[in-house]
Amino acid sequence: MSLLPSRFIYLCLHFLVLYFQLQESQQSSADFRFYIENHTRNPDDLSRKQVRIYQLYSRTTGKHVQILGKKVNANGDDGGKYALLVVETETFGSHIRIKGKESEHYICMNEKGKIVGRPDGRKQECVFVEEFLENNYTALVSAKYKGWYLGFNRKGRPKKGSRTTQRQQEVHFMKRQPKGRVDPLEEFRFTTVTKRTRRARRLKPNPKRN
Repeated sequence: MSLLPSRFIYLCLHFLVLYFQLQESQQSSADFRFYIENHTRNPDDLSRKQVRIYQLYSRTTGKHVQILGKKVNANGDDGGKYALLVVETETFGSHIRIKGKESEHYICMNEKGKIVGRPDGRKQECVFVEEFLENNYTALVSAKYKGWYLGFNRKGRPKKGSRTTQRQQEVHFMKRQPKGRVDPLEEFRFTTVTKRTRRARRLKPNPKRN
């Protein structure tokens, strides 16, 4: 009979410890979700940024988005200097700013849905959110004006954001490296490591030596 109280006390202590561990894990999980959500909605200068340079291939024109200063169109040639885009990506989420490497103007969307180029890209009107589509294309929706997309008609002229939807081909783009350049991530083809091969092979075979 003396063993029953001791076992009861042991079980009570055991469940008490499990209860506090569960509360602590839920609190830390909630704090982490709040941290992620807060930084996604309000990216700041303290967040680390990733800067990439590539081109945006337009599905409708068959050419590339180019920033000519205040004017933006989708008639840029592959490798053209105005078609080189500097894309600044926030650490949290897919919020990006797109700047022309040559013109140093950002792609922005004003309150009327008009696409313009501006030298200062810090405003929310110059922030877009990447949406990755099933057809391997990417759509860019305004971070400020929900449901308004960056898009161009068949002549390469910008479409008003209020007249765009995600399903339209006019808002579909594909990221491409400039002509003559190779993406460092795709320069090597990795194979299974065996005793006979210990390093990755290049995509293109080396020229034969005479």
